Amino acid sequence: MAAGTIVLCSSANFYQHVNDLADELEKLGFIAVVPHNAKMMKESGNYDPAAYKTWYGNADDFDKKAQYMRWHFDEIAKGDAVLVVNDTKHGVDGYIGSNVLLEMGLAFYLHKPIFILNPVDTSLANYEEVYGMAPVFLASDLSKISF
Repeated sequence: MAAGTIVLCSSANFYQHVNDLADELEKLGFIAVVPHNAKMMKESGNYDPAAYKTWYGNADDFDKKAQYMRWHFDEIAKGDAVLVVNDTKHGVDGYIGSNVLLEMGLAFYLHKPIFILNPVDTSLANYEEVYGMAPVFLASDLSKISF
């Protein structure tokens, strides 16, 4: 019997790690849900985010970005909790970008537990908002997940 459904949220730069963590979570008895693009990356073996973010080269493709966001919001609404995978990006340890902040905000609004894999430095631009949602910091230890 599964311990609950955890929806993983992260920058596309971390999707290989997200897929690895999803496998670990399933071994712990959880149902793990990854973003649509993370599934596509795993299937293709191509983890280069630029290959999927076609809207940068073609503004008409922003509807794809919107659809990916809606799909993941739907998964967050159905899930029991979210796990934010916040590795290092742009030299920022514990990076949480705008899209993940939106996903966290939805989980917060829906009263879902929010788990964050790594510490967040006070220099992060959205530090105040992240901490304001009262997440549980895991220090990379998935065994601390409980809800």
